[in-house]
Amino acid sequence: MKGINPVKTITKTQTMKTKVIFILLALGTFSLIFTSCENTEMVEPETSLLPDKFSVAIPSSLSNANSVANGRASGRIKEDTLRGNDIYLHLNTFIAVGDGAAQLVEDIIEGIRKYKIDRIQTLTYTSEEDNRTKNLVVLADATFEGQVWDYQLTLTDADSENAEDGGKALQIFWNKRAQVKGIAIVKPYNCNRLENNHAKDATFRIDYTEGGSSGYDAQMEVSISGLPLESPLVNLFSVNTLKMFVGKKGDVVDVMGNTNHPNAFLFSGNVGYNWAFVAAGNDVKNIGVAEVGLPPSNLNETDRDVLLKQNSIKNVLTTAITNIWPQIDQNLLNAYLVNTAAPGYFDNKTGFLAGGTSPGADWDVLASRLGALSPYNPSVVSNLVVTFK
Repeated sequence: MKGINPVKTITKTQTMKTKVIFILLALGTFSLIFTSCENTEMVEPETSLLPDKFSVAIPSSLSNANSVANGRASGRIKEDTLRGNDIYLHLNTFIAVGDGAAQLVEDIIEGIRKYKIDRIQTLTYTSEEDNRTKNLVVLADATFEGQVWDYQLTLTDADSENAEDGGKALQIFWNKRAQVKGIAIVKPYNCNRLENNHAKDATFRIDYTEGGSSGYDAQMEVSISGLPLESPLVNLFSVNTLKMFVGKKGDVVDVMGNTNHPNAFLFSGNVGYNWAFVAAGNDVKNIGVAEVGLPPSNLNETDRDVLLKQNSIKNVLTTAITNIWPQIDQNLLNAYLVNTAAPGYFDNKTGFLAGGTSPGADWDVLASRLGALSPYNPSVVSNLVVTFK
């Protein structure tokens, strides 16, 4: 069975390409927002109308863009063995993409916080990043998705305002006077045409709420669409959409969601899979537990058992292998599927620890939370399109 391990083809280089794409989007956007307000009147941060927070931090045990490199450095992977961390560690990377989008919004708000935006009605300037004219408008009592928001900020690329997307680069809707709640939508291409020309359709959205009826102290939902796909000849597992929920209660953080990989295939058969996952982490102990399913991208299903049990890592890979080699020796198959059991256990120091075997009581507490969590419908995530007002 040498040479047929498709998950091994997600190399460190390919994973870093996904990371680099996202970092370029993020840096270009934040730089533009920071310079856009450079001629406005400075005020003390405590007088700002902006919310104090706009994201929920995910423990690095679950969100680590370097996890694949770290995991592979821990030992040599045998040619004929598919280790669970080939899938579990990439989950770390995909969660890190969503976490990075949320952190970017925090950076944008922090840049704006230094300026008295409540007194700005309109502002036109030339961006230092792409030398294009940008328009910024701040309104009060704005309506979006059937709700009246205390404030709305919209940034556009002036010469593109007649385009289908209205040239919109950024919209933020938020409440400050009552419950802290907000929505931020970003299209980096309209923020900086030079740095983000490779990702013209990439758009992401953060929905953030503090308190409320969900039982969490704070929660956010991250939605990303239009990420550029690499050629299947280069990377079968590149991501084009993501949807992820994060809720924090005390020291515990629940995470659940899907990433879509439309070109992915395993040995033969279906093309297109979701990484569908649920996870729980402790941000003080920095440990985590995750359960992952690999349902087809076009599966129209919300049932947790279908997504995570019937389409578990072990079941999906077992079916794919035995469809090609029905007479495979069971011992060889077991060796090939080592560490594919659920759930997977993580810490911040080592990364992926084991699949199916708990390291201890602290992880057991987190694992007990997973049964109440479920990913999204794969077909809905696969067809996700993030849009502006």
